[in-house]
Amino acid sequence: MAKAIVIGAGFGGLAAALRLRARGYDVEVIEALDEPGGRARVFKRDGYTFDAGPTVITAPVLFDELYELFGKKSSDYFDLVPVDPFYHVVFNDGSSFDYVGDEDRLIEQIRALSPQDVDGYRRLADHSRRIFEVGYEQLADVPFSRVSDMLRAVPQMMKLSSHRSVYGLVSHYLKDERLRQVFSFQPLLVGGNPFQTSSIYMMIHWLERKWGVHFAMGGTTAIVNGLVKLLKEVGGDVTLSSPVEQILVRGDRACGVVTADGRRHDADIVVANADPSVVYRRMLEPRYRKKHNDARIGRMRQSMSLFVAYFGTKKAYPDVKHHTILLGPRYKGLLDDVFKKKVLADDFSLYLHRPTGTDPSLAPPGHESFYVLSPVPNNESGIDWREHEQAYLDRIIDSLEQRLLPGLRENMETCFSVTPDYFETTMRSASGAAFGPEPVLWQSAYFRYHNVSEDVPGLYFVGAGTHPGAGLPGVLNTAKVLDRVVPAPAQRRTGTR
Repeated sequence: MAKAIVIGAGFGGLAAALRLRARGYDVEVIEALDEPGGRARVFKRDGYTFDAGPTVITAPVLFDELYELFGKKSSDYFDLVPVDPFYHVVFNDGSSFDYVGDEDRLIEQIRALSPQDVDGYRRLADHSRRIFEVGYEQLADVPFSRVSDMLRAVPQMMKLSSHRSVYGLVSHYLKDERLRQVFSFQPLLVGGNPFQTSSIYMMIHWLERKWGVHFAMGGTTAIVNGLVKLLKEVGGDVTLSSPVEQILVRGDRACGVVTADGRRHDADIVVANADPSVVYRRMLEPRYRKKHNDARIGRMRQSMSLFVAYFGTKKAYPDVKHHTILLGPRYKGLLDDVFKKKVLADDFSLYLHRPTGTDPSLAPPGHESFYVLSPVPNNESGIDWREHEQAYLDRIIDSLEQRLLPGLRENMETCFSVTPDYFETTMRSASGAAFGPEPVLWQSAYFRYHNVSEDVPGLYFVGAGTHPGAGLPGVLNTAKVLDRVVPAPAQRRTGTR
């Protein structure tokens, strides 16, 4: 049986392993950490459970598909529940907005904030739907390996105003600045600047409207564990605590990997669920990467990073929603500081996750589990996080206490944080970027790292760094692309495609 090795047990790697297994490959997933999940790993501290990474679950149908490959149901492995509102947005002036999926409720709130924008929102939503029908339904799982693949898509995308930024498109339809922020922040969920990211990412709005926002009982890690369980049931292997140091090449093809303990793992194909910038630079000898040399990789613009604080409280905060976005006094200016100037601003906008509002089991009885996330520059900024981490954490805690969580400090039982250094070292991400290459137009589709390596036949990529990009739907769709580009095992043995 032909063997596939998957580097990394994140969502992209696990989805790829399942799809390859369904096609008849013998599959081994090799993970550097001592637990599966990658960015979606879990932290457990002092009786509290914290999802380390993604907590907004959209397009659950993509998980259903993985189980259906084997005649099984995802609901037998984990329980997804809808979150309502999707996000509770609190503006700097104290006003708020519940971002929900129901159009009537959404229109009602838009009318309350800005009656003149009701019709504009309806037209914006319709535009988002049309972008979704092309950008997601037609192109999300299609490889862009040739220039011709890109050229075929250009006419449709130009008709949908893909040359505009997300903020530019939203501003075309909406006049109220608060609503412009509410309906343009979504690119930040995939590492993009709303003022620079192509309006094709307005598909996120319709994707959320179509399938909703969900949470997995037990945390996102429950989905990870469900995928690992399924993979093992169908004959796949997962090896933990084994960082891959080198991708082996025999002749001109990838033929396996070497892990940090010196062990060699042979394979017919290798799939990397890892940052392509790091894979090319650190795992392949320079002689094998004619196209992805250091100069080309260095020109890649990496996404922003994140500062994330995890904390548990002995006090309950029942009025705080599951997902809350606390917008600061600046929008474009703050994003310029993060993406362009790469400086640590004095102000911030925050995303607060309160999973115990949905699943109390993630904290001791009567207690609460939280994480709070702040977009920050990646490590090209030169910020010394050893010097700034505690002060930045203190500022965030102070802000939360003043704006949303009274008595936070005196009721906090555990607290720790991660910085861009965590993404660069533990997650092995170039420049400490949290989402791979920044999702601007000239780093999308054909211009993003390809799903099929251009340098080494038999090497493939899944995850945030390749097409279609970051975010759970994007990452899961990178694994779907493999169905189109990886030959069937029998074909691989005969050298045909």
